[in-house]
Amino acid sequence: MANEFSLTAVAEPEVANSLVKTLSGIFGLLLIVGVGVGIAGFFIGHEHLFNNTREVPWGLLISTYAFFAITSTGLCLLAAISHVFGGNKLAPLANRMVWISLITILSGFTVIGMEIESPWRMAIYNVISPNITSNIWWMGTLYGAALGFILIEFWLILTKHYTWALALGILGALAEVAANTCLGGVFSTLASRPFWYGSQLPVYFLACAFLSGAAAAVFFTHYAYVIRGRKMEQHVFEGVQAAGKVLLLMLIMVSVSSFWKMASFYVGGSSDGRVAAEALYSGPLAFNFWSIELGVGIIAPIALLLLTRFKSLTAMSTAALMSLVGMFIARLDMVTAGQIVPPYSGFDNLPTYLNYTPSGYEWIVALAGIGFTGIAFLQGERFFGKSFSAHETH
Repeated sequence: MANEFSLTAVAEPEVANSLVKTLSGIFGLLLIVGVGVGIAGFFIGHEHLFNNTREVPWGLLISTYAFFAITSTGLCLLAAISHVFGGNKLAPLANRMVWISLITILSGFTVIGMEIESPWRMAIYNVISPNITSNIWWMGTLYGAALGFILIEFWLILTKHYTWALALGILGALAEVAANTCLGGVFSTLASRPFWYGSQLPVYFLACAFLSGAAAAVFFTHYAYVIRGRKMEQHVFEGVQAAGKVLLLMLIMVSVSSFWKMASFYVGGSSDGRVAAEALYSGPLAFNFWSIELGVGIIAPIALLLLTRFKSLTAMSTAALMSLVGMFIARLDMVTAGQIVPPYSGFDNLPTYLNYTPSGYEWIVALAGIGFTGIAFLQGERFFGKSFSAHETH
């Protein structure tokens, strides 16, 4: 390969202004404290720090991992589509989407690494004792492969070997799609959890991936210019508009999918599934569902995008942020609702709903993922900024 990587050729030292340094410090602190709490859990015991129980074994950290993994899939897919079909309006956003896809999957791995009691054993036995009948094994393996593909793709973008980068990008997108559907399969194949069980979740997760990916593309592209104090070029703004239109479409698709998922519990099927749905409608998860997942995450962004007709960058970025918040809470609601109905409800005076509220320590570990994403985004703009505008040579 003729081209060699030069950091000075792609770096933008001027991005290291006081705002970026301050924000990097804040995000870095979130990362350090969150990882510190997670490491402490290995010694103190997860049961003393996290509110997971034998009856509700999955909580905030699982949903946070799912959020980051799904967002990474969406970004990787949109970047691959824009690279494969060159000359489209999304192209100016593509290289940055590859970078954000890379750091969001690493954020997911950071959080899940703090949740698993023995992550080092998982890494070892995933290789030496694979279980090819396990959705979890396939999910981890495929996301690991996707991480490798995206990492090499980004390096090839930096070194301007775009033909090879395209090939790796396609492999990464295929691995991410497969991993994303396996992630959905982890939930949808559990017959003992009627709220999750069925064929919808893998496809629903793919729709959420496009939604979260488009939202992240809009949000991070906007703030890449905010931290520079520079006006966005017209062709980049048109790319953000294109991503905003994808976001609007997927908001509508996900809302329709969510409606039929919830409605299906009232026309047959397991009564436990209906009780779990009622936890969202009128039970312990109602505030999350109506106010944040539906109100902030779907209705408000749709209204904002339609009212401003994609002409306001601030409005699109705000809608994108609200969508990401809604997707984060939607993952928490889904994970929690599927577990809080006792499997033997009605026997031995079991309560209608089991208790689960994330502990403060769980939130601190979850914030480590946000901290990693934030600091990696800012430093990526500083050290690789020029490569994010090199789409015309793709």
